[in-house]
Amino acid sequence: MAAADVLFIHNNFPGQLGFIATALKQRGLRCMAIGSQTAKSAEIPVRNWTNPSGTSPGLFPFATRMEADLIRGHAAAEQAIALRDEGFDPLLIVGHPGWGETSLMMEIFPKARQILHGELYYNSEGGDAGFDPEFGALTQEDRFRIAAKNATMAMAYLEADRIVSPTPFQAASFPKTLRRRMSVIHEGVDTDAIKPRDGVTLEIKDGPTLDRSTPVVTFINRHFEPLRGYHVFMRALPEFMAARPDAHIVMIGGDEGRGYGMECKTGTWKETYLAEVRDRIDMNRIHFVGKVPHNWMLDALNVSAAHVYYTYPFVLSWSLLEAMASECLVLGSDTAPVRDVIQDGVNGRLLDFFDTAALSRALVEACERPQDFTHLRKAARKTIVEGYDQKRICRPAWLTLIDEVMALGPR
Repeated sequence: MAAADVLFIHNNFPGQLGFIATALKQRGLRCMAIGSQTAKSAEIPVRNWTNPSGTSPGLFPFATRMEADLIRGHAAAEQAIALRDEGFDPLLIVGHPGWGETSLMMEIFPKARQILHGELYYNSEGGDAGFDPEFGALTQEDRFRIAAKNATMAMAYLEADRIVSPTPFQAASFPKTLRRRMSVIHEGVDTDAIKPRDGVTLEIKDGPTLDRSTPVVTFINRHFEPLRGYHVFMRALPEFMAARPDAHIVMIGGDEGRGYGMECKTGTWKETYLAEVRDRIDMNRIHFVGKVPHNWMLDALNVSAAHVYYTYPFVLSWSLLEAMASECLVLGSDTAPVRDVIQDGVNGRLLDFFDTAALSRALVEACERPQDFTHLRKAARKTIVEGYDQKRICRPAWLTLIDEVMALGPR
């Protein structure tokens, strides 16, 4: 491939795009990135747009998201103009349009081809909205609000030459007219680095040191919240912990901010559901360790007797694939995103999202008869190695797509 400029755009670069940017740089292409103040990279130069002003007071509620996206899009455009004025002329733009930053790029680089990340298209049916009856049914106004969230993403996707979605469920969330230009390619997992390891110990700050001789249950959320099944998991603990007084629970994640789903009206979701069960569980055996270094998380997965991964129909978490690559026994929710990677009784367990008793029983079985699930653990890793290995599967697929689009030449 002849030398060319490639521009990456991601609010939190490198995000899902870092390994592609590194691969293209190694090919000799000149790569630059644009992102918010949280974007950073040791490999690729990043131009950070500064935090723009907030949305207008009194704005029609359904337009708030679109205005915020366009404000970010304008801030990103200012950085793109500066790059253009310095002689940077991308043949290809690879971006994530979810925050609006790609929305104005065609006005700056009209000849550039575009590949956009298709993380999720918001829907009032078949997705996370209205999935959990505990929080009530959607109103008509809710449905309008959800549809309006797609405004700037739809504008961006219409200009994309190709769209890449990580999983079949995520791809299926998009309108059929957009799916015609879509490829399903996950970012993948480094299975050479993320794998089962013997002799791992896990030191809990101000707590015990755990290893595989103790039944350990792991649960990972970026934000503890109902969308990721936190409330179901907490409600399953009293019965499980009573049945297994030797088991420890390792909770990895934070409780600040809103998370992906609805906002907790009083306090945090973490405290809300912990308060619900606190008097029925042994608090000395449940360890909220906060956000931890990635290697520490991988150690936790290596000592895990069972890893619980529950989610509404929403974006699949990287942590699930990393747990499978680590040969965890995954107890997952029987929801569409999880079914993309787990078959019940083949490479993990799938349980009704709302059946807390079933989850309690599955946890007890995992701790009482670990040898019965060895084949599921082995099959879980095999699934990731054969279908989601970043170096051997996902990166080549991404690069093949990039070659095809760049071979089209300028628009």
